[in-house]
Order: sequence, then structure tokens, then C-alpha cells
Amino acid sequence: MSLEETLNIEKQYQEDHSVKLIVEIDQEKMNTYKRRAATKISSKSKVPGFRPGKAPYEIVVRTFGDAAITEQAIDLLIDAEYSAILKEADVNPGAAGSLESVESVEPPKFTFSIPLAPQVDLGDYHAVRLPYEWVAPEQKDVDAALEELRQMYAATENVDRAIEPGDYVSVDVKSETSELNRSGFATFVRKEDRDTEWPYNGFAKELIGAKAGESKTISHEFPEDWEVEELKGKSVEIEATVKTVRGVILPDLDDELAQKTGAGDTVDALKEAVKKDVENRSQNTYDDIYYVELIEKVKEGATIKFHAHTLEHEGEHVLSDLANRLAQQNMDLETYFKMRETTRENFIEEEVNPVAKKRLERSLILDEIVLKEKIQLDNDLLDAEYNSTINGLAQQGMDFSKLRGGKKGQKELSQAIAMESASRVMTRKALDTLKTIAMGEYKPVEEIVEEPAADVIEEIIVEAIAEEAMEETAPVETEQEKPAE
Repeated sequence: MSLEETLNIEKQYQEDHSVKLIVEIDQEKMNTYKRRAATKISSKSKVPGFRPGKAPYEIVVRTFGDAAITEQAIDLLIDAEYSAILKEADVNPGAAGSLESVESVEPPKFTFSIPLAPQVDLGDYHAVRLPYEWVAPEQKDVDAALEELRQMYAATENVDRAIEPGDYVSVDVKSETSELNRSGFATFVRKEDRDTEWPYNGFAKELIGAKAGESKTISHEFPEDWEVEELKGKSVEIEATVKTVRGVILPDLDDELAQKTGAGDTVDALKEAVKKDVENRSQNTYDDIYYVELIEKVKEGATIKFHAHTLEHEGEHVLSDLANRLAQQNMDLETYFKMRETTRENFIEEEVNPVAKKRLERSLILDEIVLKEKIQLDNDLLDAEYNSTINGLAQQGMDFSKLRGGKKGQKELSQAIAMESASRVMTRKALDTLKTIAMGEYKPVEEIVEEPAADVIEEIIVEAIAEEAMEETAPVETEQEKPAE
């Protein structure tokens, strides 16, 4: 007797994007699992007069009780038949379901609660319009970038003159407030304001006009909401004694500087490289804003449904990303929460969940665009993205030959990189498609036959493992550049 012939399923869809399945199972089917349960129980427990697992069903019932056997039978039935129940009910789960209740034992009747997979209806997204109006940076922006480059390769020397913007200064800082005392404090006198200056924004500019060996008394009042508790709303006097003043010597914008930067052999090559970099950064910044606005426009006409469990799962990724960034600064989440004067629960509710919701909706919309537009994986772009990531890891010092797990570890890393590369490539193609729609330049994708994405990724992994680059510290080199995000 097949499972379909022994089931009676009632579906009740819930407002939280889950479904309740009220499943009634044929008594004969249940009896089969009760006998299996009795055998399992008797094999693990002693039944006087019988070898493990050989006691008759009736003896096991009298020894352990019908309730114990029924409980074990329910576990066995769910483990064996749950996926078939979902298939018979035509349910696409978004997460593991749960047995909510046992309605009755005779006849066997169970209620399951199943979170559903997210559903997206994009609406008339082909009617969305948003002009793409990026304008290339002006020459003054390129000139400013060249000056920044000169600053990066500048040298410094002690100077016997008053402090000017652009100087590096070493000072002794004294105050009756102990939190402000420092000896040999180094600072850079910036022309522009900055948000991370110690002890407050604009302090270094207060030193302008002083010479080495001179002192200057500076008064400052900290606001009531200052982050350092001891300084909140406090008026202080700071005595700053200048120890050294180092002026900046900028290199000439010439062939020698070009060769130092690695941008080319000539100053013209350097200027062209800087111009391209400025344009790329400008366009990437514009694109970030443009695509956020474009996806929001698509979302206005879309209907997106997902269970709270799906949002919670995305929130875990957001929190994990934050934890990784904090770890790079030698800080953990609990310390961060204390600094923010909040709790984990409040932080998740007020900051993590809104970010997770936006990320989840964006991802679901783009995934649906891929399906609707029949977007396929571009093998060349995937190769370029994969190799770019591998080379980037190598430049950061990763030694592929010393990965934990040897060949297995290398394959797992390669697979993870390949999957992430495929995701990035598909995301960019989906965004490009949305852009053509929004600009009124949409053209349907031609039906083409390519290798399935999984086969392409597996091929990349196999080739990567075979390369000597995965045996040594340097990966396969590529001249292809990483595509812009």
C-alpha cells in the first residue's frame, strides 16, 4: 500500500506565510510503525526471556506500555514519511517544519506547521522607468586624485617655521582632565575636517601658527552627548607643547612617480590610470545609489511573502558579517553592544532586522528577475570573477598549500569561492537587465543552450585543484580584471 493511499491531508494556509497540515494516516500504516517501534525498543532494552529485538509485540506492549511504543512509532513515522507527506501535500517548505500536535492516536491524526518558501510576484516590473544619468567626473576631480597620489608618495622633513595645513606635528598634551594627557602625540593638520580626530574634531587646526618648542593653551567645551563619559558637557583647558614640525615634500608629477606607483612607465600612463580609477569609483558610487532606488521602485509594485524564520536566518548573516568586521578591530559583539549602550535583543530588533529585511527583499527580487528573464550564467565572467577572487586572496597573503584539510580543504574553499562568484555574476546580470528595462532599452534574452551552472562550477573547481597554483602559495594568474560591482 503506497503512502498516498494511506493519507488524508487538509491544508490550512496561515497569515505568517506558513501552512498547517492536518494529516490523518491509515491505522494499518500506523500499526506497521508501532511494530517497528516495539522491535527498536526491545533491541535496546532487556525483555526477560528474549534476546534483544526478538520479543513478541504483545510482550513488549505489556512490558513498556502502549504509550511508549506509540511515541516511538510517531518518531519513526515522521522520520521516514515526512518528505513524502510534503510532496503529497504539494508544499514547498522554506525551513524545517514541526509537529505541532497529535490530534488523536486512533485514528492517527497529526498537525504539522510548515514555514513556506518565500514567494515573489514582481507585478508589471517592465513598466518601471528610471533614467540612468551618471556623468563622468570633471578634470578637477582627476587633478585632486593626482594630488592625493602625490601625498601618498610624499616625504617629510623637520622645518623651522610655524605650523601650516598639511604638516605633521608631534605635541605633548596636558590637562587637569587625565583623559586628555598624552606625550608625543602625533597628528596631521588637515585642510578639511575629519570625523575621527582626537581629542575632538578641529584640534590639529588649533595648532596652526605655533613653532617647535612653543606652547599654546586651548579651551574647548565637550557636548553633553560626547561618547567619553568623563568628558560629557565638560569645559577643559589643554596645554599643547609643540615638539616637532615636519613639512611635506611632494614628489614631482613625472615618469619617476609613475614607475613608483606601478601605473605605467610614463606620466601620461599614470594620468590615464588615475582618470580611469576616478571614473570607476564615481560610477560605482552612482550605481550603488541608482540600483537601490531602482529595486525600491520594483518593490513598490511587487508582492513579497516570507516567513519570520526566513528573516531570522538572514538576520543571522547580518550579525555574522558585523562580528567578522569587529573581529578585525579586535572587538567582539558583546563589547560593541556595551559601547552602543544596548542589548543583543534590542540591537537585533532595531538595527539588524531592518537591514536583513532590505537585503532579503533585494535578493528575492533579483532571484525572481533571473527566473523571469531566463538569465544564464556567463562562463567567461564566472572564470574572471573566480580568478580575481583567488588572486585577491593570494595578494592578502593566503597560502593555499597550507589550508587545513589538505586537498579536501582546498576543494571546499574553491567550491565556496566558485559559488560566491557565480552569485555575484548573476546578480550583476540581473541588475543590468533591470537597468535596460528602466531605461526603455530592454531586449529579451535570446534562448541559448549553455552548460548547466553546476557543471560549469564543478569544472572550475576541478581545474583549480589540478593547477600547481593550489599546491603553492600563488594561484593561477589572470589578466582579466574583476567586473565592477
